[in-house]
Amino acid sequence: MKLRLIAGLASAVYALAQSPLPAIPAPADSFMLRGGTVHTISGATIEDGSVLVRNGKIVGVGKSLTPPAGYIVIDVHGQQIYPGMIDAASMMGLDSQASELKSDAEEIGLFNPQLRAVTAMNPASEHIPASRANGVTGIIEMPEGELISGQMSLVHLDDSGNNQAMTVIPSAAIHLRFPAFIIHPVRPHESDDADDDPAPPEPIPYEEAKKDYDDKMAALLQFFDDARQYQKEKAAHAAGFETNFKYEAMIPVLEGKTPLFVTAVREREIREAIEFAEKQKVKIILADAYDCYKVIPEIKAHNIPVVLGPTLTSPINPDDPYDRSFTTPAELQKAGIKFAIATFSARRSRNLPFEAAAAVPFGLPHDDAYRAVSLSAAEIFGVAKQMGSIEEGKSADLIVADGDPLEVTTNVKMVFINGKPESLETRQRQLYEKYSGKPPK
Repeated sequence: MKLRLIAGLASAVYALAQSPLPAIPAPADSFMLRGGTVHTISGATIEDGSVLVRNGKIVGVGKSLTPPAGYIVIDVHGQQIYPGMIDAASMMGLDSQASELKSDAEEIGLFNPQLRAVTAMNPASEHIPASRANGVTGIIEMPEGELISGQMSLVHLDDSGNNQAMTVIPSAAIHLRFPAFIIHPVRPHESDDADDDPAPPEPIPYEEAKKDYDDKMAALLQFFDDARQYQKEKAAHAAGFETNFKYEAMIPVLEGKTPLFVTAVREREIREAIEFAEKQKVKIILADAYDCYKVIPEIKAHNIPVVLGPTLTSPINPDDPYDRSFTTPAELQKAGIKFAIATFSARRSRNLPFEAAAAVPFGLPHDDAYRAVSLSAAEIFGVAKQMGSIEEGKSADLIVADGDPLEVTTNVKMVFINGKPESLETRQRQLYEKYSGKPPK
């Protein structure tokens, strides 16, 4: 008799394999996907393969697997099984729905390392199911600010509706927007989402730009000096010592346990960020590093990973070729630099697979393109033992699709996060079904 799997709140029903009803039901997060093409990302692709999941973890990957008694077997012959995608820099759920309100991604003040963006995330954001339905199962939630804006968290895009339950790693990195000598500002990625004037920002007078840069650099260096002094006094149990939450949050950075996620867009900022990290003896991840192709030898020499911004964007330098953003991923891949591709957006994580796909015609191998939005993101943030690929022992963050997820014509049929089936219902689908049958006026 046909078994059926009820997926999430929307009760999306999937046809299952022909098998007898189990005498003892298995947990809801224990099952086997059988007969699909398994794209492990970490190794070989397995044709007519199976993935066995127990209590939300992958416990078997291969051919001819036999599930324990009572497990639901889901027949996915002809389908493609991939690990869920990870947006390595997102502000999902932090954008204000009202244009006159300031985004929750942005904090007041130069230094807020004690704050976590995930605490302000709206778990009911419509962008969460929209992204999940396109195969994105996790994001690195990123706060914004002038210098150190707060802690970035790894978040599962499940439908639990609870920030704490969705959080996998509370503090994966601390975001630093490195001081920049900016005369000609670059329009931020997020404005591509808005229905506003696409005209570039006005140039900043030289003296004003220099003063802003000098002031912020001096403040940053002083903050690190103060944080190190605090670290020493705490270790020495100094008399009169008082806890300071800003400096307390910096101790894992100073100890090399937590990386700085350093937004450095242009060549000068990237070089200075590398020099800063070397002097301060801290680990960094270069973020949104558009000009990183100019600094490849230095990045490689210091073994620094890079999280690139979206490929589907216009060049920022007037003399850049039209395909500058498309070719950079392949250049990093050829140089052996670890990199991921991210959206740096509150609303565009749903387009993450297409950001990766755009680099494929410009030299990036297809498998590396998918890796850039899955396993490489997990490796960069130190969670590769938990997710990012289909391997035993990892979280069962899986998608089942009728084709290549990087292709716009592909339909994602099932999504599992921690082994639990998730709803594929979205507001867009609801509106389509509501109005698709109505005759035009």
